[in-house]
Amino acid sequence: MTRRFSYGPSPDAGGQTGFRLWAPGQPGVTLERRDAEPVPMQAAADGWWECTVPAPPGTRYRYALGNGPTVPDPASHAQDGDVDGWSVVVDHFAYRWKQGDWRTHPWPQSVVYELHAGAMGGFRGIMAQLPRLAALGVNTIELMPVNDFAGSRNWGYDGVLPYAPDETYGTPDDLKALVDAAHGHGLAVMLDVVYNHFGPSGNYWHSIAPDFFRKDVSTPWGDAIDFRETPVRDFFIENAIFWLTEYRFDGLRLDAVHAIPDASFLPELSRRVREAAGSRRVYLVLENENNDATLLEHDFDAQWNDDAHHCLHVLLTGETDAYYADYADRPAGHLARSLAEGFVYQGEESANLGHARGKPSGHLPPSAFVNALQNHDQVGNRAFGDRIYTLAPADAVRAALLLKLLAPQVPMLFMGDEFFSERPFLFFTGFPSEDLAKAVREGRRKEFAKFAAFADPEKRERIPDPNAPGTFEASRLDLSEREKPAQAEAERFVTDLLKLRARRLAPYLAEARSLGAEALGTHGVRAQWKLGDGSVLTILAQFGDTAIPAQPGPGTLLAESLPGLGAAVAENGIGPRAAIAWLQEPAA
Repeated sequence: MTRRFSYGPSPDAGGQTGFRLWAPGQPGVTLERRDAEPVPMQAAADGWWECTVPAPPGTRYRYALGNGPTVPDPASHAQDGDVDGWSVVVDHFAYRWKQGDWRTHPWPQSVVYELHAGAMGGFRGIMAQLPRLAALGVNTIELMPVNDFAGSRNWGYDGVLPYAPDETYGTPDDLKALVDAAHGHGLAVMLDVVYNHFGPSGNYWHSIAPDFFRKDVSTPWGDAIDFRETPVRDFFIENAIFWLTEYRFDGLRLDAVHAIPDASFLPELSRRVREAAGSRRVYLVLENENNDATLLEHDFDAQWNDDAHHCLHVLLTGETDAYYADYADRPAGHLARSLAEGFVYQGEESANLGHARGKPSGHLPPSAFVNALQNHDQVGNRAFGDRIYTLAPADAVRAALLLKLLAPQVPMLFMGDEFFSERPFLFFTGFPSEDLAKAVREGRRKEFAKFAAFADPEKRERIPDPNAPGTFEASRLDLSEREKPAQAEAERFVTDLLKLRARRLAPYLAEARSLGAEALGTHGVRAQWKLGDGSVLTILAQFGDTAIPAQPGPGTLLAESLPGLGAAVAENGIGPRAAIAWLQEPAA
């Protein structure tokens, strides 16, 4: 029997399965199967317990700890009965792949569409939307975390079994079928993974191996994970490899890596993942509040650029609460820096955080930054899950979309962005414990007490209860919105921009470099890039209420944000709440 991963079940063709658990300090571990006698596991080196027994795919099993409770496999590949139920042996060779020769596009050509599996009907529901998404012009879909969490609904960041797709979304084969079908439509598939913490319900590592956590470092989610332990590092690094090989995902987005207290872990993960991928192209993208540009020089392809989002949000809405305060003094100047250099904060003091943030990023290519007008955080972490289209004028939002979808940075749409959805995306959970549900509800409302709009306790009481079923139902993507005239026109606008990006810009984005950017007044920007074929792309955007003078071009008009040829152009400049792109063709 050949074991491909340190953890989890390893079945062979003859119905035998090898089981392995790292449980140092336990006086014994017993394998329990639902339809067979318990089997004591043998102690191996370095705190491991092992056994090989008859257990064909579909076998339900769990571990009885000598010093504690009976627990699911922390590397379970599937669950029967939520995170506290039986783990299931899965045969990963059973699925017959249809797109065996799939090769994805180079990362700089990516156009990402972030989605929540539950809010789109599970794995099969997403499959039904693949033709529409391919026609829209995105070429990469990114799933918010799908690994098993406690309860029937969750954003996914409360996961506790990183190797198991949550059964509310579908089976392992359903997830493979989704990836397979996406490849058939020319779409790459990325997965959001969480390696910085576990959720508050269903995490048994404290009982299995207390050494999995540090006692000297705490995080907002409890004791930090101890990445100094080799089995701990392997648990997560092999998980990354598992998703990329067993499910053939094309890339991963690593959540909140600033909460991983070990500087050597991420480079090691990148190295081992790329070794496992061989000649196959895979994407590795970060969320990192620290703006550590050095991680993007060799190890990772890109980072979600919250700086770019925050600048645009301040310009569009005028909001300056919380982290938006760091961008309120001169949002147009900050946006110009972001367009030219990537991060706004490259070592400067953040008043919101109370310390310096970031490292120089101007030497990195534009493709090292993923820019979004919205994402799950920036919508769902609002008290009422407000979409940008309910907060800002539609023409200003169109201008921001033109800037985002045509600039060389990797653009990302959040589900519904393409048709200006006004449906909220709320923070939701489905914890079965009423005590935990109450704590989440009260904690959520307490979190907003620091905002002036929620200083009144009665207003805070109107914030939706995350654990209420209706909160999740209100967050489901509603495709009937697309039938409204304004939404249909918005989708045509986005589709046209993405077709233009694919046809004229995408082949030359890998070598794109900034030629500089500047603020135009208090609400406008002008940015230029030289593309790989020698052409020059210029984008002007004005988010304020007045026209501003600006140097057009060089080149010819490529696109504009307002309907009607020349509608966005004012005399010697650009009109209010509008954006224009020019392209100067390369010299013959």
